[in-house]
Amino acid sequence: MSARRAWLALLLAPLVMAEAKPTLVPDVSDRNIEIAYSFTGADLLLFGAIVYPHGQTPESGDDPANIIIVVKGPMQSVTVRGKRKIAGIWVNSGRMRYRTAPSFYAIASSRPVDALLDERTRAIYELGLGSLQLSPASSEPIAVQDRFTRGLVDLRQRERLYTNQPGAVEIADGVLYRARIAIPARVPVGHYTAETFLVRDGHVLAVATREIDIRKSGFERFIARAAQRHPVRYGATAVVLAVLLGWAAGLMARRR
Repeated sequence: MSARRAWLALLLAPLVMAEAKPTLVPDVSDRNIEIAYSFTGADLLLFGAIVYPHGQTPESGDDPANIIIVVKGPMQSVTVRGKRKIAGIWVNSGRMRYRTAPSFYAIASSRPVDALLDERTRAIYELGLGSLQLSPASSEPIAVQDRFTRGLVDLRQRERLYTNQPGAVEIADGVLYRARIAIPARVPVGHYTAETFLVRDGHVLAVATREIDIRKSGFERFIARAAQRHPVRYGATAVVLAVLLGWAAGLMARRR
């Protein structure tokens, strides 16, 4: 009987170990962000709790848990054009198209990501601006691809569409965490994901995801839908309105 129990305990050990891992319970302050004509950006609060097995938090001497939060926008195809100065004039010096690149990418962490995970793990989970998998559609040498990739990341950082905030995640009592991520006014609309990673001892212990929708509202939403559902009518209407406005402006100028 004792032998059977020993074998049963051995077989159940992996399941017990799997259940012993902590889990994440994340949430966001606003899962639906509406963009109107007066939209100047939003401040998104991401918060949650770390649930430990049997409610036992790690001992004070253990390596503390860390949190990484990534908010990612819809993927899109992007073309990056390089420029150089010739005889005092800026001219195009090549271009590169990327099949997929996140339209928005913000990462916040309790400590710098490079200090929490090795390069391979960061690449697997795409944690950090230097670990994004951008899929260039080019046969150019790696050095050229890296130059255009750095240019794309730098451009979107200046537009506040790509951000990195080490130390922005606050963890209270090793259980509760929170962070704020700014959503700029020029953010693309679409379906977003907020991924939370629990990291300890150089390993990702748990991952949880929440979804966010960013969409236009009011008159902007009507215009966007019209352009998508009836492109021919939308284009014709835009041309007619432009002609009428131009004619009216010219008429007013002649009267003056």
